[in-house]
Formats: sequence, structure tokens, C-alpha cells
Amino acid sequence: MESIKTVEGRAYPLGRKNVDTDVIIPAHYLKTITRSGLGRGAFETIKAEPGNVFDDPEYQGSPILIAGDNFGCGSSREHAAWALGDMGVTAVIAPSFSDIFSGNAFKNGILTVVLPQEAVDRLLEVAKTDPVAIDLEHQTVTTPFQDRFTFEIDPFRRDCLLNGTDEIGLTLTADSKIAAYEENIAGQRPWLAA
Repeated sequence: MESIKTVEGRAYPLGRKNVDTDVIIPAHYLKTITRSGLGRGAFETIKAEPGNVFDDPEYQGSPILIAGDNFGCGSSREHAAWALGDMGVTAVIAPSFSDIFSGNAFKNGILTVVLPQEAVDRLLEVAKTDPVAIDLEHQTVTTPFQDRFTFEIDPFRRDCLLNGTDEIGLTLTADSKIAAYEENIAGQRPWLAA
């Protein structure tokens, strides 16, 4: 997993409430077990609308998505986080997230930032013309217009994202302790080691 310290750039000003995982990545894309290519199918129903933000060349490749309340509701499909990552989104800002989506995003190296609706409204306005910056270390979101919004994040998730450590990486940090435990068990109960 890539380390996230700051995420800066243009942001998709989506702003819609209750965007569920089927809108993020429709079910007919779930037949794959690879993450590659899912970005093409992301937000397919929204992309079918004329003048949508995802087809606007001004926002192409934006690392941030600004959404409405209850983003990622619906099913528990991890493909939603995979699709966002494949389209280059590293952070999503919203007033609230589905718990399952937020967990899947974290496990896939995507920062979810919860801000009050007023702050999200301001960021949606700024995103139409200017970049947005997220500083995970200092837990702030800023704009070129001196806006500064602070956010809370679980300390464990923050440290993992800052260090680029996923669940496998965390397990590997304890590799020597695991090996010592296994060696100890093998000595005490040799029938288990066979």
C-alpha cells in the first residue's frame, strides 16, 4: 500500500447524497477478481448523464472526490474501493460514510475524510475552479483561499495510511515474533509441527 501524507489537486465536485456502491461500481463489473480496469466502469450511471463531472476534462485524474452524506452505502462490495483507486482517487471527503465502505477504503489505501456539511459545501464550490489539499499528518483540508478545516481520524488508520502499511504489512512487522512463537510451540508440542 502506498503511503499517504498529503493529497493535493483538483477534486471531483460530486456532492450527491446516498451514493451507494452499485453507483460507484455496477454489479456487472463484479465478475473480476482483479482491480485493474475497474475505474472505467466507476460511476457508469452518472457518466451516462450529460455534463457530468467524471467526463469533464478539467477534473480528469483528480485524486480527491467530494461527495454528499452517506457515501458508499449499500452492499459491502470491496470492488467500490478498487474502482475508486483504479480511477486515481486517493481521498474522499464527505459529511459521512457507510462504515463498511470506509473500512474497505482504508484497507485499500483510500483516505476517507469526514467534515461538516458546511465545510463540504465550501469545498464543492472551491473544487469547481481550484485545487484542494489534504494533510493527513496534521489532519487538515485547505484551499488556496485560506480555508482550513480539521478532521478526526482513528489513530490506528492514520498511522497505517501515513506509513503505507496494510494488514499484510502489519503482520510482516511481527514476523520474527511469529517465527519465535512457532519455534517455541514446535518444541513444546512437536506433534503440531508435523
